[in-house]
Amino acid sequence: MTHPVLQDTPAIEFDHVSCRFISPDGRATVALRDFSMTVRNGEFVAIVGPTGCGKSTTLSLITGLLTPSAGEVRLMGQRVNGIDPRIGFVFQADAVFPWRTVMHNVAAGPLFRGNSRDVAYGLAEQWIRKVGLGKFGDHYPHQLSGGMRKRVALAQTFINNPQILLMDEPFSALDMQTRTLMQDELLQLWSQTAGSVVFVTHDLEEAIAMADRVLVLTARPATLKRVYDIDLPRPRVTSEVRYDKRFVELSREIWADLREEVHID
Repeated sequence: MTHPVLQDTPAIEFDHVSCRFISPDGRATVALRDFSMTVRNGEFVAIVGPTGCGKSTTLSLITGLLTPSAGEVRLMGQRVNGIDPRIGFVFQADAVFPWRTVMHNVAAGPLFRGNSRDVAYGLAEQWIRKVGLGKFGDHYPHQLSGGMRKRVALAQTFINNPQILLMDEPFSALDMQTRTLMQDELLQLWSQTAGSVVFVTHDLEEAIAMADRVLVLTARPATLKRVYDIDLPRPRVTSEVRYDKRFVELSREIWADLREEVHID
């Protein structure tokens, strides 16, 4: 399935953003410096960089959990001002309630947003089926594998129809086979929406296999070093696209850039 045509107004804009933290002992740490980027509507952008360079800080700035020390972050053309309900999150740790069943976990979002029980549980049933857990609605998280819990997390997120999806190392705790399956699951779900994705990962191959563009950050204080257009056709099967000649070329190019920063770090 071809992804929807990108609209002109960027979903996310960073305009010369810097972000500085003050530690308890009064020392200033600069996480981002003069950082500019755009994410178009419907675009899948992956961010890679050395450990501790500030990749996750970019997500916190998008959500409004952090405020830039300089510059401006905009969503849909408007300056970020607190938590935006149009944003969905999937992080490394599963955000599931251990005392609730899969069905109750997935229905929680629509209920919180004011939907009736019938609507919320009807939507939850649909999304549980979409992520392949139709027979597990009455199970609790501790009865599920890591990959199944991650499917619950995807259902929890997509049920709210987010316009922007932020993902911070969402599959890093999974084994390689399950991780590959989840990458394909995410791409399939994303292809059915008009949402924009910002995907932070340490895995360069994961970034190339999934994204429209890969942003390489420098060592801290991070700024944007280079942007790579991933000109691999869609739809993609992540386990197969890795053998594509162009994929190998992109891996070499981006790793050469990234390796310089890792050595600095």
